[in-house]
Amino acid sequence: MRRVVVTGVGTISALGCNTGEFWRALAAGRSGIGPIQVLDTSRLRFHNGAEVRGYQPDGHFTDKQVDFIDRFAQFALIAAREAARDAAIEWTPELGESAAVVTGSSMGGQSTEDAGFVELYQRGNSRVNPLTIPRAMSNAGASHISIEFGITGPVYTVSTACSSANHAIGQAFWMVRSGAVEVAIAGGSEAPFSMGNLKAWEALRVVSPDTCRPFSRHRSGMILGEGAAMLVLEPLERALARGARIHAEITGFGMSSDAGHITQPSPEGAARAMRAALADSRIAPEAVGYINAHGTATAANDVAEAAAIRAIFGTHAARVAVSSTKSMHGHALGAAGALEAVATVLALREWVLPPTANFLEPDLACDLDVVPNTARAAEVEYALSNSFAFGGLNAVLAFRRA
Repeated sequence: MRRVVVTGVGTISALGCNTGEFWRALAAGRSGIGPIQVLDTSRLRFHNGAEVRGYQPDGHFTDKQVDFIDRFAQFALIAAREAARDAAIEWTPELGESAAVVTGSSMGGQSTEDAGFVELYQRGNSRVNPLTIPRAMSNAGASHISIEFGITGPVYTVSTACSSANHAIGQAFWMVRSGAVEVAIAGGSEAPFSMGNLKAWEALRVVSPDTCRPFSRHRSGMILGEGAAMLVLEPLERALARGARIHAEITGFGMSSDAGHITQPSPEGAARAMRAALADSRIAPEAVGYINAHGTATAANDVAEAAAIRAIFGTHAARVAVSSTKSMHGHALGAAGALEAVATVLALREWVLPPTANFLEPDLACDLDVVPNTARAAEVEYALSNSFAFGGLNAVLAFRRA
């Protein structure tokens, strides 16, 4: 099996419209959470989100493209363009045949669907926009990336709630490692700020009224976020042969299902996914120095994740730095794992661990080194990035410093 490296990264999020801005905010511990501006929140119990501020699609797309592409898919394509530029790959027809695109999205084109429902049920119109289906379909981001770069190999989308992006990246990694494809663009995208969707999250009563405080004693819930992140994966030998910059190596992927409750997390299920990622990497738990946690700041999730980490790492758990970058870029649902994968890759590359922002007071049930509020210099060789989704679907990526 071939070793697989990350040679390109691209992001758009509440922390900025490119990876440089994203990393500078993470390293500074600066949160992108604030009042939601893309719609009127007066009918909601919560008013804050991690929104891509000041986003103007006409800076990235023609008017015709905007007509065809929902906000979530626009984000996917913007992140993929940056990742492809970063990787400096020449996309020939021959390479396109042996390349893949695997994306994750939990919701797909929510804004498009919401607009259609408003036309039907609120305004009483009998017709909706004829582009509703191609805009709303969850695979739209993957398909537009395929079209832009002429990628004619495997192209598909994974939808496993908050684990979507990690499942997408992990499957792309396995395809490159096995030789099934030569290059892959993988990641996730999401744009959940539509009234119908926000009302659905409000009904669950898991969204914080102020901000996201993972692992903090007085945490009050998650903060929804939007955006996208994409990674370019290729074999180490190919990257070295063309003189590519290598950000990090992806060494393993593990996944599991709780087979339990549809919304309540299971420490055992999360632990199985971490154990599988370590086994796929062929490394011992003691080799891991950093974990980018799922860390949603809900009462149940943080306790369950802490228990899973202690179960896998034992006494070493006290020496592993564990931070949740959702405290800064919000919970971007199907894109969360991709944003966190890029954060983990950059942490290894820069030897700087991003903090858990907004932290106030320790919770004894989450007794971990959560890198509170301030980034930390640390020479870490191996790191994990966790994603644990509603439905009990868990996906964990393992990375190594280049």
